[in-house]
Order: sequence, then structure tokens, then C-alpha cells
Amino acid sequence: QVQLVESGGGSVQAGGSLRLSCAASVDTYCMGWFRQEAGKEREGVATIDWGGRTSYLDSGKGRFTISKDNAKNLYLQMNRTKPEDTAMYYCAADDRWGGSCWSRSGYKYWGQGTQVTVSS
Repeated sequence: QVQLVESGGGSVQAGGSLRLSCAASVDTYCMGWFRQEAGKEREGVATIDWGGRTSYLDSGKGRFTISKDNAKNLYLQMNRTKPEDTAMYYCAADDRWGGSCWSRSGYKYWGQGTQVTVSS
């Protein structure tokens, strides 16, 4: 069982920055950040695989950076935030080996979420 605990959410004005963190109990092949606005479907924000290959939501390219460290922590640096970035952000992990982390469905492990609110 993989445990994921997010932190770092909060409120920021548009154009500002936030850094989300996720403490994982185990390192897995795929890790990622997802978000969900109220009343909408969850969408992928950024993923990173065992080898460090990253993928991003188009609207996040050039603004968001996903990274991880040797202590099994996952990060999402959010710069130049926009009101449309407002959502609950979830850390997720999947231990199935190989394949694309961005296109796979059904990540097995999820954190409890952290709210990000960007005001205009």
C-alpha cells in the first residue's frame, strides 16, 4: 500500500506562485499531479516516470514543473498562476511498470488532495 500526503496548497493572486508537495511512502514507476474543479471531471496536470520523463497538460506547459527527490517526495511548482488553475489538486502514484505515465488510466494510489485557489 502506497500512502500519499499532499501539502502546500492555498490561495494566491493571479500571476503568483505556489509549490505543492507530496510525501510518498514508496517510490513508484509513475507519479503525477491531477486536479478537479467542482462539477468537472478530474484531469491530469503533470506526470513523471521512474526515469524522470515528464508530461504536462497543455495549459501548464511553461508554467508548471513536476519534480521528485530521492526522499520519495513529489513536487509541483506552479508559476504564473491563473484563476482557471483553481481546483483541488491530488497527488497520485501507480506501480505498474512501463508504458506512458501520462496516458495511463486508473492510477492506483491517491492522496487526500490540497486546494489551490487563484484569485484575479
